[in-house]
Amino acid sequence: MRAAVVPGYGPPDRVVIVERPTPQPRRGEVLVRVAAAAVTSADARLRAGRFPQGFGILARLGVGLRGPRRAVLGAALSGTIERVGPGVVGFAVGDDVAGMSGTRMGAHAELAAVPVTSLVHKPAAVSHPEAAGVLFGGTTALYFLRDRAGIRQGQAVLVNGASGAVGSSAVQLAKLAGAEVTAVTSSRNADLVSRLGADHVVDHTSTPVTALPGPYDVVLDAVGNVSRTDGLRLLAPDGLLILAVASLLDTLRARGRVIAGPAPERAEDIAHLLELTASGRLEPLTEVLGGLDSLPEAYRRIDTGHKVGNIVVLPGVPD
Repeated sequence: MRAAVVPGYGPPDRVVIVERPTPQPRRGEVLVRVAAAAVTSADARLRAGRFPQGFGILARLGVGLRGPRRAVLGAALSGTIERVGPGVVGFAVGDDVAGMSGTRMGAHAELAAVPVTSLVHKPAAVSHPEAAGVLFGGTTALYFLRDRAGIRQGQAVLVNGASGAVGSSAVQLAKLAGAEVTAVTSSRNADLVSRLGADHVVDHTSTPVTALPGPYDVVLDAVGNVSRTDGLRLLAPDGLLILAVASLLDTLRARGRVIAGPAPERAEDIAHLLELTASGRLEPLTEVLGGLDSLPEAYRRIDTGHKVGNIVVLPGVPD
């Protein structure tokens, strides 16, 4: 099978397309022919060996000193089951599915072995690119806003980085919960985030997020440029600060009014996001670039820090 391999940390052009053996599904896994795979900020950080402040040494010890041990990146995917591993029930060859491959990764390839614990049947009303695109940002925003912050109707919510993968999902999920949403983005994306449901749009090039008056019940920073101190200053007395991109220190200190850390990959959350997408209540905001050979371009866009929504590649499409 064709796969995109990252042989060592480096720039976008470090990615190479090679022939690799087909992965074999282990117990509790299925082999998926990948129709669409997301290219995320997490993939870009891992490709470059660029981790949030304080995580550098620990991250390299965990994922690889000179390059990722899992050389085929990508975790969010959608496709069709080709083989079922031992102990799997509820899934069969030919089923269209979507989900996350976790630390196994491997989605930037024509075939991937995926645990069924974070896999669901894809609704027919949702395309493969839409399904793959909505998962990374959607699961992160859903976990932080619903499960950690307990967002509810009438709250004032600030989303910093509102046009990215996490931010665009956060704007929509907060609005669906009945919150009043202020979105921070660039002026060129103002109309976009307004369409997604933002009640107020702030151009970060003219008004820094830290200069906003507040107060907000929930502040979600999806960029990583709001410090703990500045974020707390924006909050109402009982407000909560969500640092979706946090330093090691801020992660260790996250308690009380500050929330940080990884988001889980749960099948029930994936199913919920796909149901919202199928019903038209959640827009995946997905752009398809092409086949595996378009990965360097996808990474270049992410590395600029100005990516809009979700980028998806189609591993089965020849370039």
